[in-house]
Amino acid sequence: MLWLIRHAPVLTEKGVCYGASDLPADRATTDEAARTLAETVPEGLAVRVSPLLRCQQLAGSLKLLRPDLSFQDDQRLREMDFGQWEGKPWADIERTEFDQWMLDFSKARPGGNGETVAALMSRVAQIWSEWAATRASAVWITHAGVMRGALLLSRGISLPVSAAEWPTVDLPFGEALKLTLKPTA
Repeated sequence: MLWLIRHAPVLTEKGVCYGASDLPADRATTDEAARTLAETVPEGLAVRVSPLLRCQQLAGSLKLLRPDLSFQDDQRLREMDFGQWEGKPWADIERTEFDQWMLDFSKARPGGNGETVAALMSRVAQIWSEWAATRASAVWITHAGVMRGALLLSRGISLPVSAAEWPTVDLPFGEALKLTLKPTA
């Protein structure tokens, strides 16, 4: 089983695009999430952590409560970079720019110089493949974009053809989404 855990809410105004921006998370919510996770995550698992501060905070809090877990930073778990949109309210992004991204969802660079969905999916697929090869339970402390990429991979989709394929499932802050591999034949 793969435990995908999203960081706690970030300290920024609601509705801001903050993908790759290295913003801190709310400390009280982070500690609360760590306490809940400490009670539910199985013993001795390997934990991979995004290098962004908001994930590092959650990992640090969890590590204090669960020294049996082994933690390792992994660049592949960082959130997608939205280029020049970073730090802007989503409502302030020109509709034509956003629509242009949606027309070529996998290959277009959001914010003009951001990371493509194809690049995000490629790095998530790398770490997914490593995990799938072991079939051992593990934890990733990461972001919504990475979690949605993993959801697609769990369904056998390596690259969404259009934005309509991108998962819209609710991914609450500080909570775990559990994925399993289908049995091999």
